[in-house]
Amino acid sequence: MLLHDDRLFPADPVTRGIARRLYATIRDLPIISPHGHTDPRWFAEDQPFADPATLLVKPDHYIFRMLYSQGVRLEQLGIPRKDGAAVETDPRAIWKLFAKHWYLFRGTPTRLWFEHALSSVFGINERLSPQNADNIYDRIAEKLEQPELRPRALFERFNIEAISTTEGALDDLKWHDMIKASGWTGKVVTAYRPDSVVDPEFEGFAANLEQFGELTGEDAHSWTGYLAAHRQRRDYFRQRGATSSDHGHATARTANLSTADAKALFAKVVAGPVSAEEADLFRGQMLTEMAKMSLDDGLVLQIHPGSSRNHNASLFEHFGRDMGADIPRQTDYVTALKPLLDAVGNEPNLTVIAFTLDETSYSRELAPLAGHYPALKLGPGWWFLDAPEAMLRFRELTTETAGFYNTVGFNDDTRAYLSIPARHDVARRCDCTYLAKLVAEHRLDEDEAVEVAHDLAYRLAKEAYRL
Repeated sequence: MLLHDDRLFPADPVTRGIARRLYATIRDLPIISPHGHTDPRWFAEDQPFADPATLLVKPDHYIFRMLYSQGVRLEQLGIPRKDGAAVETDPRAIWKLFAKHWYLFRGTPTRLWFEHALSSVFGINERLSPQNADNIYDRIAEKLEQPELRPRALFERFNIEAISTTEGALDDLKWHDMIKASGWTGKVVTAYRPDSVVDPEFEGFAANLEQFGELTGEDAHSWTGYLAAHRQRRDYFRQRGATSSDHGHATARTANLSTADAKALFAKVVAGPVSAEEADLFRGQMLTEMAKMSLDDGLVLQIHPGSSRNHNASLFEHFGRDMGADIPRQTDYVTALKPLLDAVGNEPNLTVIAFTLDETSYSRELAPLAGHYPALKLGPGWWFLDAPEAMLRFRELTTETAGFYNTVGFNDDTRAYLSIPARHDVARRCDCTYLAKLVAEHRLDEDEAVEVAHDLAYRLAKEAYRL
């Protein structure tokens, strides 16, 4: 296994030389990780990671969805079942099963990320295989016992300047409080993810709404009290470092109903059940409500639509949500976002970051929208679109109408902690490849490309997310 210095750079020697020079100026910049799903408990308790499988295999959806596609059951990977039935508990057995199927990841970004972690964190430069699985497991396990491999030490080693986790509206944020109380100076902030009390189709919605009211002391069953409860929770999150809210709705639909119509719709939602159309309309109304709240409290609004979540009904039944069965779907933005943009799209002090899993919308819809409305920015390729080829397509399809400065740099969107430096390194290399092509074609001067590379790697994310 060899991590080549020129990986992901152009094959053409002239363009490759430009990419090398650009990359040299940004490779060591601090990491801004403005949206992700690492566990704040890691940073709060700062305990050693348990074992190689728990750290590198079990939390990574990219890994276990590929294994599942080839007949490996989630029980074999130690993924807990909702009914408490037996699953594999031996981390070495999980690791060896992973090693047996490592060949499945040839040509995938997962391989890039994983081998980067093996080499840069553990000093292992052998390709994983069934034959060396035990040896590599032992070497990683030994390293994990050392103080320099604890979460906070890795945070500093990875040169992370700021990282955002993502918590639900009902979370007490105790781990963030513990981080703050510890006196550690690493910047770990939260993000407000209210889906469980915004989406009428979210499992347990009625009970969640009840808890929402109890938590805030507001009447969460009245429209006025419900909105007040959100404002209170947003403030609670802001006090613990939050600079953004995050919304993972199935569609990008927004709405801007009259107060009377919004109250009437909310009454139906509370009474339940509602139709799929009414649920989608309510989610859309709440995106606009959240945007209006952002005008007051400054939270950046992230919209993450376009996923048919929990597509595998059997996995959802037995394991719950977020089991690697989320599938991209076509998404409309021009019509869907118009109510929100009519309401707040011209506000220069508001930042709405729109992501997509439907890259056909980049040049047709999202880039032209972001290239016009002051409030709207275009999120980078993420989740399914964070492969090198997709990153290059993102730049090719969006730069012509949105430019670079209506985008927000890169975010890693990961639960796999050790993959963060690798993901940012891949993004930086891909951006340098794209910029080098512009320089080689005499469409951009190299001194400008140096500045843009720095902005894409660091400044845009830091400023867009107010970190």
